[in-house]
Amino acid sequence: MTARWPTKDDLAAARKRFEEAIPGWEPPVAFGVGLVGDDGTSFPAVNRRSGFLSAVVLGMVCGHASGTRTYDLPPYMLAEAVRLMSPAEACTDVRHPNLTAWRSMLAEIEDTADTENTAGTGRRAVAVFVGDFADPPADEHDARFRALLATEDA
Repeated sequence: MTARWPTKDDLAAARKRFEEAIPGWEPPVAFGVGLVGDDGTSFPAVNRRSGFLSAVVLGMVCGHASGTRTYDLPPYMLAEAVRLMSPAEACTDVRHPNLTAWRSMLAEIEDTADTENTAGTGRRAVAVFVGDFADPPADEHDARFRALLATEDA
């Protein structure tokens, strides 16, 4: 039988279970999954002090516990994040923008993985975790992510 989390309490309990499974877990102040292409990195869903269930699921898949860091997110890892988050859809009291974005990105990177040439021009996904806004950006993906957050503040 497939797990389902139909209530907000179920979502909170799932989050707690995932957090307890990652030694040293600290929720990020911001996180997102970006789609990397020729025009840079785009972020269909960004999370600032929110989406903590999605953050811990993504952390579990990437091996992230705390701090500021980015991770390449190959299709199999993004598919695992989607699989782990899917029971959350049973709770219709909240929106699930991360899951929606992850599925869309997964379809795109799976398509380009099949057609990627040897020059590496296919699109790919990256996970960005910001542990503290005072931390320097981890790389160009983190810098682009923070620039997007800054435009949302304006």
